[in-house]
Amino acid sequence: MPYNITEKETQPNTYSHINGSPEEILDRYCVSELCRGWPVYRDASEWNNYRSIFADKDAFVWTTWSGGLSIDDFIEVSKRGRARGDFIMHRENGTLVDLNPSKNRAVGKMKATITQRFDIDGTKFDVECDTRFIFFCQKAPTPTSNGRPEWKTKYVKLFYEKDKVVPMDGHTVPRFEKTELEKYPEGYQYLGAAQANLGHKILGGLPTMNNQAFFDLYKAIDEWLQGKEVAKILQMPENYKSKL
Repeated sequence: MPYNITEKETQPNTYSHINGSPEEILDRYCVSELCRGWPVYRDASEWNNYRSIFADKDAFVWTTWSGGLSIDDFIEVSKRGRARGDFIMHRENGTLVDLNPSKNRAVGKMKATITQRFDIDGTKFDVECDTRFIFFCQKAPTPTSNGRPEWKTKYVKLFYEKDKVVPMDGHTVPRFEKTELEKYPEGYQYLGAAQANLGHKILGGLPTMNNQAFFDLYKAIDEWLQGKEVAKILQMPENYKSKL
């Protein structure tokens, strides 16, 4: 079978996602702002604004190059990577939100393209990876909100859908050996191989479009909206301690 997304329904349970009451629309808009904060703030090193997207405690993110990290550790390794020359940008391609007002839970679904610039042996090129960022969000009072509920992000995990190499000069790209590409799932093979060339340890088993992690992430989406905890489904390490 060719690499492709399943033709079957992936989210049988339907939540508030379009239209609805003014309150539902406003809540969904607030969550979509959290999602758009990732490309706008992180790409510009607006670290304080970026941190404000997330819950004060226990917020956690997963990416190919960083593995799974608390948001504070992720910010720190992002700063270090940027100082070394890591050049990662994001293009938001559209965002929608599923909302369960009765549980004060929402899931933001942001279509985005990760684009990273590389220089291997003097050949400069980009790798672009089409993804869906999944933001697990909840509405609750925060220490700075004077008891007023605010939307914050608890977890972020991505579907890595497909990637490609883009030559800067229109025709020159490095050769990626098949054995190197096969170390990573189809969906982020070129991104993983190129990031590994920079010295990053690439996290395997992230959701693509035809692996078990794909269905696990959809299960987590549904259970989160029902008000359940999903850290185990997302494979968050128990008793996490900073790696820095």
